[in-house]
Amino acid sequence: MAAAGAGVVLFQGRCKTVRMVISSDVSWQLDNITMEGTVVRPDGDGPFPAVVLVAGSGPTDRDWCTPLLPGSNGSGRLFAEALASAGFASLRYDKRASGPHAMDNVLQLIGQLSMQSHLDELVAAVGVLTGLDFVDSARIAGLGNSEGALHVLHYATAPQNVPFAGIVLAAPPGRPVQEVLLSQLAHQLAQVPGGTELMPKIEGAAARYTAGQPMNPDPGLPDSVRMVLSSFEAPANLPLARELWVESTCDSLGKVQIPTLVLIGEKDVQIDAHADGGPLQAAAAGMDNVTFTFPPNANHVFKEDSRTTAELATSPGNGYNAPDTHLDPESLKAILSWLKGTLQVGTTSA
Repeated sequence: MAAAGAGVVLFQGRCKTVRMVISSDVSWQLDNITMEGTVVRPDGDGPFPAVVLVAGSGPTDRDWCTPLLPGSNGSGRLFAEALASAGFASLRYDKRASGPHAMDNVLQLIGQLSMQSHLDELVAAVGVLTGLDFVDSARIAGLGNSEGALHVLHYATAPQNVPFAGIVLAAPPGRPVQEVLLSQLAHQLAQVPGGTELMPKIEGAAARYTAGQPMNPDPGLPDSVRMVLSSFEAPANLPLARELWVESTCDSLGKVQIPTLVLIGEKDVQIDAHADGGPLQAAAAGMDNVTFTFPPNANHVFKEDSRTTAELATSPGNGYNAPDTHLDPESLKAILSWLKGTLQVGTTSA
């Protein structure tokens, strides 16, 4: 493992309490591919409780930025810095199919991207985190966003050498991804004249894919829609895409035995607080270890967003990584409060 460090000073509150935060880049090998990440921690010896941050789908990098959307002010980096300011160490990492070396790595990963390959990445990342002498390996939580929540769940519900002490599921899909995708496209097309009339063609393509056939999206569909549908058949995305197509967080949530926090923002136009949150709450009925919160102004990446539903539907990604965006205060407060209680910040494990 290689590392290089740099310090950042954060200021908290009106009293301007100063806490030194130390950021270090790390790298490690997994299946002959170099993985890279960033460790952020409070100044001091520790051992600190820690969080491993898992990004969402596609080419989303360790900072939760993607070349598909403008901006570099990613929530992953902002969460890491806020966690360190609150007394937690963290590791966030580039999946092998994301980050600066994605194009090189994808050539080695064609046909191998799967739920298991993502779990392997997370297991390796936790191993790196536990190897740091300032981390308390008995107090590590997983925090996954969107698709990343599924990988965190898979880790938490399988035997691991280093079990999580708790997990945070941020914007987890409570429906199979096929249903989430169709809902998103229907919502977006409803804002476009004549868009609703295109849905039967999209549903037909989805039905063919569900039946194991090629999607063959209608040539009359907008290029942007055809591109989204075709991405589920791209060789570089298989077999992961087919596994995602039918899986939801509900499939695993009932198996979780450790403390779990589920967050879905009311301004999220990708995962719906009601359509996804409802099934998740039903799946967790009677489970005292699962807590839900629905921050009213949080979007999909838990930035504060004051736009209307119609504005969000036409340009949802504009509020993700722009330089003037910031983490939703209510979401951040809920996460930090829950983590402090779960990981017993201020104490050390026996």
